[in-house]
Amino acid sequence: MKRQILYVTGTRADFGLMARTLREIDADSALELSILITGMHLSPIYGSTVKEIVAEGLRIAAEVPVDLNTSTGAGMARNLGEMVIRFTDVMERERPDVVLLLGDRGEMLAGAISALHLNIPCAHVHGGERSGTVDEPVRHAISKLSHIHFTTSDDAATRLARMGEDPSRIFVSGAPGLDGLTELASKDRAALAGEYGLDPARPTALMVFHPVLQEQVTAFDDTVSIVEALQARGLQAVIIAPNSDAGADEVRYALKRYDSHEGFLILPHLPRGDFVSWMAVCDVMIGNSSSGIIEAATFGTPVINVGTRQNLRLRNDNVKDVALSRGALEVALGEALSAGKLSRRNVYGKGTAFETITRTLKSIDLGPATLSKVNSF
Repeated sequence: MKRQILYVTGTRADFGLMARTLREIDADSALELSILITGMHLSPIYGSTVKEIVAEGLRIAAEVPVDLNTSTGAGMARNLGEMVIRFTDVMERERPDVVLLLGDRGEMLAGAISALHLNIPCAHVHGGERSGTVDEPVRHAISKLSHIHFTTSDDAATRLARMGEDPSRIFVSGAPGLDGLTELASKDRAALAGEYGLDPARPTALMVFHPVLQEQVTAFDDTVSIVEALQARGLQAVIIAPNSDAGADEVRYALKRYDSHEGFLILPHLPRGDFVSWMAVCDVMIGNSSSGIIEAATFGTPVINVGTRQNLRLRNDNVKDVALSRGALEVALGEALSAGKLSRRNVYGKGTAFETITRTLKSIDLGPATLSKVNSF
């Protein structure tokens, strides 16, 4: 009998990172994959990215919409409760053998809570990392509710063991977002510029800036500081709209001020292949996305990381942390443009996470002892 794997996805980001692994699971004769879709995937504001999942041909177990119209901490908490209720119904009907989760978002926490109370083991990817803000305690909470761990580094694996997770159930897979990354960047600069109406000869930035719950009050001004620094340096910019966390409205309102600015392209979503291609060919990436911390080093792209959202994460040599002030950002942009492409060494793995995750999911013991979790010290 095939082992049933249910993956919970709520954003364009998590699905894109896991796409290679999900295809591998789906193709394995010992496994059967289904997808629980929720969150931003189902909202036109965020590009209705459910269509990308449908295009993959993967079995969809359920679609669980939530209210994304109120980008506040209270709205995030209410959505978490709604998702626990609805996810429980889905998992009770589907009865998967394993629930697969990635990262630190509320959708994944809801999935872990539901699965735990239905005696379904959870496998968590990207546990054990530090990232500051609200993301870090949520990430660690998911880890403590999970039974199988796939980490991106030895550092993260050691931290999980120190948190009391069983070392025999911690597997260093590397980051799944690196799997097939260079092949995915299939469009060159000229092709992208032509397709998106930009000048291939002008320096170009890729900007991804998400709100931070604890810094919602400054989200508007922080966004303006970044965009005005790009303007001051004469850069073109491909700007991706923020996620749905508290403060998203403020970021979007700030970006609207630059809708008609020549050379600024503000998009609700980019297909994964185009996003990765822009990451590979742009002169600099700026914002606070994990893609800058984890993936951009594969292309040697300079990254200016701003604010606290990625605090304490392992850094590649291409990342520079910069204060959220226009002056500091202008200086950093000038330095990045002068430096050009940097080292392609990536501390987050070799692009083979899909192999470790798939192999482990089909072979690991899921007997009664799996669910009897206690601290290992």
